[in-house]
Amino acid sequence: MIITNNLSKKYGEQKALDSLNLNVQPGEIFCLLGANGAGKTTTINLLLGFTAPTSGSAFINQLDVHENLKATKKFLAYIPENLMLYPSLTAMENLDYFSGIAGKKLSKNELEGFLNEVGLQTDSFNNRISAFSKGMRQKVGIAIALAKDAKVLLLDEPTSGLDPKASNEFGQLLKKLREKGVATLMATHDLFRAKEVATHIGIMKDGQLKQQFVAGEISLPQLEKIYLSTMEYKEVAL
Repeated sequence: MIITNNLSKKYGEQKALDSLNLNVQPGEIFCLLGANGAGKTTTINLLLGFTAPTSGSAFINQLDVHENLKATKKFLAYIPENLMLYPSLTAMENLDYFSGIAGKKLSKNELEGFLNEVGLQTDSFNNRISAFSKGMRQKVGIAIALAKDAKVLLLDEPTSGLDPKASNEFGQLLKKLREKGVATLMATHDLFRAKEVATHIGIMKDGQLKQQFVAGEISLPQLEKIYLSTMEYKEVAL
């Protein structure tokens, strides 16, 4: 569902991404770990078509992103660190608007059903987004992904700034999407949440994918050890 083949991006002489190869299947959650400037956000932006690759290719649902910008958007939902919703509109109105853009005409009951599914409190449905916490806004973002019937979810630091309870709730929502067969790629600094929700984990540094493994095959202490070692350019044995 998400594939990159030797995907690279340069800005002048600076390599933001260097020959990245990824393959995320339906129902998988692939977490990209790495420091700022590692190439995580560049990867997300290339998959969204926000920028064009210098070389290599990115595919969403077997469509080349750069050659099919409009078509690939139909399969995507995107939740950045600060989700852009209309602050003067309510949760219901935002959900109705963004699902409408995706070609979905949903009834009031259907809209309420999606907001209920993500755990948003009923008495918040008709409140303006400007009054929402970040965790509440992220729930609306997941509701939009559900309403669009998105096949691919791209996340860029979605748990940054969330308290532990909200971060845990967000992780549970990602697991629900996994059960629905959604392919998720999440860029994050959060090792604990990555280990909690991911099926696969990759560690990036200087635009390169240095390590990748199945999340269930390592413990959190092992992940932390590998991560710190990778940041120092050292390979470690489990």
